Amino acid sequence: MAAIQGTSSVGRKTDARKWLALALLTLLLVLVVPTVFILIRTSLAQAQGAGGHNGLTLSNYLGLFGNPRLAAAFTSSIIFAIGSSILALVVGGILAWLVERTNVPFKILAHVTAVVSMGTPYVLYIIAWLFLLGHIGPINTTWRALGFNGDLIHVNSMAGMILIEGFLWSPLVFLMLSANFRSANADMEEAARMSGASVLKTVWHISIKLAVPAIIALAMFVFIRAIEAFEVPLLVGTPSGIQVLTTEVYESMKVVPPQLGQSAAFSVILLVFVGILFSLYGRLSKNADKYQSVTGKAFRPRPFDLGSARWIAGTLVLVYFLIVLLLPILALVWMSLVPYASGVSMRIIPYLNGHNYAALWQAPQYFEYGLNTVIVAAGAATIVVALTSFAAWISARRGPYAWGIDQLATAPLIFPGIVMGVAILQIFLNIPVPVYGTLWIILFAYILRYLPYGMRYNYSGVLQIHRELEEAAQVSGATIMGTFRRIIAPLLTPSATAAWIFIFLICAKELALAVLLSGPRSKVLAVAMLDLWANGQTGELAALGLAWTLVMTILAMLAFWLSQRSRMRAFG
Repeated sequence: MAAIQGTSSVGRKTDARKWLALALLTLLLVLVVPTVFILIRTSLAQAQGAGGHNGLTLSNYLGLFGNPRLAAAFTSSIIFAIGSSILALVVGGILAWLVERTNVPFKILAHVTAVVSMGTPYVLYIIAWLFLLGHIGPINTTWRALGFNGDLIHVNSMAGMILIEGFLWSPLVFLMLSANFRSANADMEEAARMSGASVLKTVWHISIKLAVPAIIALAMFVFIRAIEAFEVPLLVGTPSGIQVLTTEVYESMKVVPPQLGQSAAFSVILLVFVGILFSLYGRLSKNADKYQSVTGKAFRPRPFDLGSARWIAGTLVLVYFLIVLLLPILALVWMSLVPYASGVSMRIIPYLNGHNYAALWQAPQYFEYGLNTVIVAAGAATIVVALTSFAAWISARRGPYAWGIDQLATAPLIFPGIVMGVAILQIFLNIPVPVYGTLWIILFAYILRYLPYGMRYNYSGVLQIHRELEEAAQVSGATIMGTFRRIIAPLLTPSATAAWIFIFLICAKELALAVLLSGPRSKVLAVAMLDLWANGQTGELAALGLAWTLVMTILAMLAFWLSQRSRMRAFG
């Protein structure tokens, strides 16, 4: 009788897991599939007068392929992505190796630069560099004062776009390659040095070759993200007429009346291109096993002793800190204190004041925009983490429908932000739900956009939890939900908290989605900053950005403290 009851209990638990997986799969289908469907349908729809559609046509695609703008935008996108990827990889890669594999001084500055830069809104960082590299900015002014003619660099150019985008991505490259260099076995490098190889030869023949799969996969990832980039091309390239694929999509949506079919066709082309690149990225990532150097034997990576050259290397770290973090922050402080748009000059110092900060305090709409940002960022982070906790558990344990759940939860990764914005806009314009221009549509977009990030964080967390704990709970009679609540959720808390922090911070500075979906009462701070820039209110923009960055830093520190407490509780 006990055996029969045990079999029945196992059957009920299997059915419960199956129904949970089916419900999750259905939810993901509802979230993901309509986005692709509506985008393709709109791109093939034949416009009928001022509204409605009638029949299908390839005219939107034929019009694009017959238009030299597409070829120009495609070429510009490729040049921009290649240039910024190379710059980010060289800068971030060299810094990562110096910090993790040598005794270079000032290591803490590299980590501070990376973390603070990644927490700074993209719009704010770009505006700072537009000021620094502008005609009246301090860099070009100093260049001319030294006796040179013209500007050192014209910021509103392809070179300016590549420089700023490369700086934007170098912190991420540094953080990702740091993990690779940190875990690499140093025995091969030690053997090379003992055989008489110089530091440069050792790095070239050993260190870099061991990191080849990570470098290639990361290069492809940064290249894809540069293809999808919107903020730098919009703010830096558009004023001088440089268009890339993402800005072409945006421009086709901003004309009156909006060219919905053309923007959808542009979006589909960009989506297919990015999908192909991600497929290549996945293939490259799978070849990492051939380069494994860490075995089961205990080892402790030993840093290179650079000797007297360590101070030269330390100077490189200081220069990185100065260029990527300190100069932009100082530029923003200056912009926020000057009473009018101006370059850096000693004559203006007596006129510096806090009027821009006072204007922010007296403008209640900025508090509303900040509250909107916190609501949608926190809401999206919470829902994504909750949803992907279940999804990652089922997928990692190869439960029912695991493959479908994993694929659907990861699929939004191939959507550039501007493309997803166009698709979601089309969805809610075609259904009788009055959410356009509200926070609800932005929340929906953020949830869909960042599902893959929550999935990756939680999937890694689930893999660290041994199955024996779940099996013991089930043998003790715990239900599926009871097992998740009492075993999985507490042990998954560190990964889930890290996912929540990351998604919250990245949602708080998202522009590509919000710029298409926000309304007058649902603006978020990224859109408000863009509006301030368009209106020439650079002082208020800098003051608002610095205040917001301070708030985000405090929230990030609080979240980090909470994550540490959660980790201690979960693992004793």
